[in-house]
Amino acid sequence: MSEQSKELLSLKNAMNQLVALMQQQCQVSQACLPSTTDAMEETNTNSPIPGNNKPEESTAAGNSGSKTTPQCSVIIVYKAKIGNNLRRVTVVWNKTLINHSLSISVEGSGGSCDPPSTCRVDLKPWPFWSKKGFKSLDIGDHRVDLYWNLRHAKFSGGGCPEPTGSYYVALVSGEEVVLLLGDLKKKAYKRTKARPSLDDAKMVLKKENVFGKRSFSSKARFDGGKREHDIVVENSISGVSGKDAEMWIRIDGIVMIHVSNLQWKFRGNETVMVEGSPVQVFWDVHDWFFGGAGMGQALFIFKPGAAAATAMATALAEMAVMEEEEENEERSESDVSWSSENEGKQQVGAEQNECGDGSSEFCFMLCAWRVEK
Repeated sequence: MSEQSKELLSLKNAMNQLVALMQQQCQVSQACLPSTTDAMEETNTNSPIPGNNKPEESTAAGNSGSKTTPQCSVIIVYKAKIGNNLRRVTVVWNKTLINHSLSISVEGSGGSCDPPSTCRVDLKPWPFWSKKGFKSLDIGDHRVDLYWNLRHAKFSGGGCPEPTGSYYVALVSGEEVVLLLGDLKKKAYKRTKARPSLDDAKMVLKKENVFGKRSFSSKARFDGGKREHDIVVENSISGVSGKDAEMWIRIDGIVMIHVSNLQWKFRGNETVMVEGSPVQVFWDVHDWFFGGAGMGQALFIFKPGAAAATAMATALAEMAVMEEEEENEERSESDVSWSSENEGKQQVGAEQNECGDGSSEFCFMLCAWRVEK
């Protein structure tokens, strides 16, 4: 068998795995989401949290919320040097109509044998509640301190739970800031009294969920770049059959991918060039056409500089990590608490990323929930 045939076979197997995993994820997600009518009614009510827009507009949203309201979520996984070892740090921003939370989990020193510890902070509608604080814990032989100040954090008008500025979240280990989020860096260093780490934390995965009908938008940094790219997915689906449907994927306003007869080409992949670097783009919009009434979920994967089969295998492993993170977020109940939870699936993603194939570790997943009405 030629190398090309092996590559195509590997890609086919990976796509079959993706379809099965998408069906499983969609079943779990649909159980947590309201009907289309309920979702529209709820988004028309006055929300105590600014930025909740109508479902026909593109809105950051997640499937790990309660059974009565959609829950916005952005999940980001970093690798940071803690105690001379690279460990996974997972940041989860969640928002419902009545709550807004931040969760940070740090991988244990023993990998899958030593489950990570998680800190959750509830950002309630009334001022100053838990929006500034400090927490510490021991991971093996190392102490980790978490500092945050979200009192004046700014958020976008699209409902995304992740702040856009005027905040900081700092993770300190060994008198070094190993992970720093937000733009108030000087204030963070002043408060923590720690120096910057010589090894910057590296973002390896981001997953975001959006609601919409024809347009879905997000932002992502490819391969650790400083520039944030605008990503917009548009479709022309109309009617029950979706005949002659088309799809456009734009990056920074430029149409990178155009798919005609989308109802027959609902799965596929292409390589595009972003600032001179290749990015593999995968899509599966099957449920936009055949997912039944209500909301249909589509998945878009952006993987910089990787071969097709390798990128898909890595993305599948990272999706397993995301599902586990969302389950853990549902189980978290306290306002500010450190807890240990079994997240063995994280090790699967780590093994895939450390395969040594020379490809980028970063992967961006965009889950687009299409609202029919």
